Amino acid sequence: MMHRIVSALLLAGLIAAVFPAQATTPQEAALIANAAQRGSDGAQVLLAVIYKEGGGGYPQNDKLAAYWFERAAEQGNAYAQQMLADFYESGKGVPQNAKLAADWREKAANRGNIQAQVKLGKMYLYGEGVARDPARAHHWLNRAAVEGNSEAQYLLAKMYREGYGVPKNKAASDNLLAKSAAQGYEDAIKLMHFMESLGFGVEESFHHRAPDLEKLAQDGDTEAQYQLAMRYETGAFGQQQDNEKALYWFKKAADAKHVLAMRSLGQIYEKGLIGVKADPQVARYWYDKAARAK
Repeated sequence: MMHRIVSALLLAGLIAAVFPAQATTPQEAALIANAAQRGSDGAQVLLAVIYKEGGGGYPQNDKLAAYWFERAAEQGNAYAQQMLADFYESGKGVPQNAKLAADWREKAANRGNIQAQVKLGKMYLYGEGVARDPARAHHWLNRAAVEGNSEAQYLLAKMYREGYGVPKNKAASDNLLAKSAAQGYEDAIKLMHFMESLGFGVEESFHHRAPDLEKLAQDGDTEAQYQLAMRYETGAFGQQQDNEKALYWFKKAADAKHVLAMRSLGQIYEKGLIGVKADPQVARYWYDKAARAK
């Protein structure tokens, strides 16, 4: 029975999500390793995941994870190609090499891997590992957006809004942004709020970001404080992510009676986000304060 289960997983190829390394028994890991040695790309992926996370009696080992991902990638396994690209991008288990990351990502993207399409689109969008190429960025982001990827929809919306590599098209931008936000993509929701908020006439772009937002926040503008906090929280609009600064500006805005900042603090303390320890009492304090401020 166990052999049939493992065989089915191997035939599936790479469903690591339903076969987490930590839950793998030594017996199952041995079967997977044997099949990997015999050339099964699905088994090679599963063995790579085992080494990536550690489990089944095998130690965590990034180099061996990269080795087995590469064995599977060379056989055309799209998931392995995408994972290997991530390893080369971060220098995890292999020497860091953005060009190889792009090459493997393109192989995976051509095989329909949506995450590879999004990540490759972003590489072309920002010129990371490849020459900046808005047309190629649009091609890959559009393929992923058509499949319903919310991040691709958000990035395409920005491209259409700015006319970056494509003709400006506000209707297309609004439609894509709404689709992305409807799926809960956080940056899309924040961008929609940003566009709807009052007091800012700043055009966001891939080339620059608002030069005066920090100054407005320092001068006591509560909306600027809230917007700046969100940028530090998520790294949106090219802002470097910084948990401490995000929390600082959320609190500054909340103390100045900014309701959305209060709600944000409630969520942060409720769920233990941005490095803050979960604290139901503090969360309730901010939620109640936001409710009273309506």
